[in-house]
Amino acid sequence: MTTQTRRHPIAGNWATLLLPIAADDSIDFDKLGEEIDILIAAGVDGIYSNGTAGEFHNQTEAEYDRIQEMLASRCRAAHMPFVIGACQPDPHIMLGRLRRAVPLKPMAIQVILPDWWPLTNLEAADFLQRASDVADGIPLILYNPPHAKRVLTPAELADICGPCPSVVGVKLADGDAGWYADARANLAEFSLFVPGHHLATGTKHGVAAGAFSNVACISPRGAQAWTDLMRTDISAALEIESRICAFMDDHIVPFRRDQGYSNAALDKLLAAMGDWGPVGTRLRWPYRFIDAEHAARLRAIAQVMLPEFLKT
Repeated sequence: MTTQTRRHPIAGNWATLLLPIAADDSIDFDKLGEEIDILIAAGVDGIYSNGTAGEFHNQTEAEYDRIQEMLASRCRAAHMPFVIGACQPDPHIMLGRLRRAVPLKPMAIQVILPDWWPLTNLEAADFLQRASDVADGIPLILYNPPHAKRVLTPAELADICGPCPSVVGVKLADGDAGWYADARANLAEFSLFVPGHHLATGTKHGVAAGAFSNVACISPRGAQAWTDLMRTDISAALEIESRICAFMDDHIVPFRRDQGYSNAALDKLLAAMGDWGPVGTRLRWPYRFIDAEHAARLRAIAQVMLPEFLKT
């Protein structure tokens, strides 16, 4: 990035916790525990809960608490770093989730900006300061996804996050070479987490600290090996990235672009295709999910295009 020191060393390949949803729309907590154990055994750099693919927007508060307690207890026992997502569009519910996450002592807590009506920069900075007070010394990561009401530029993120020292990282979408130059100029002190399928590019530009990774949905072990490769052979990692992006563009993105499926549906399809754990493709009502029959079809394609991730 630059010689400027980051606020926190958090980095690497972070695997998302996906909710196994039963036919009656309940969370299958037995399968969730099995999934956590599989991710720990895969040796990923860390596990995070309650991102978009973790369906944070579609849980009761009791379910939220049970998910985080299960993640924290298993990760602590295995000395696995973990991040808890306190995300919720309602700011008061989000602060409540954040407050209850603090005793679990995650490496960091992820928040979004309240999202029913877009915040001004002053409102956003005020929210982050309040969140920082509630977090009681635990670092915060701001999640600013492409579907947020305001997708912030690097300069806007610096204005909002700069005054709040508890914000140590940002999960965000990247852009072209101009975007990367802006990120280097404005966000050098933050750990930036780019989309998983762009991690090699972000690493090449000296901007990405890591990814809360959709590629880890395909294969936690494969994504970890690819991330490790970036430290020793960035050219080889970029070649793999080109095939990941081609696979996504040709076989995964059309489900969203042409049929209106959510990003969570796409990530669960990737996990079912990878067949590494008991996740399944089902989303919670009212969101539509992609039929599992597509996973088997796509697995055969991915085994040719991405053999590093899906062995035959």
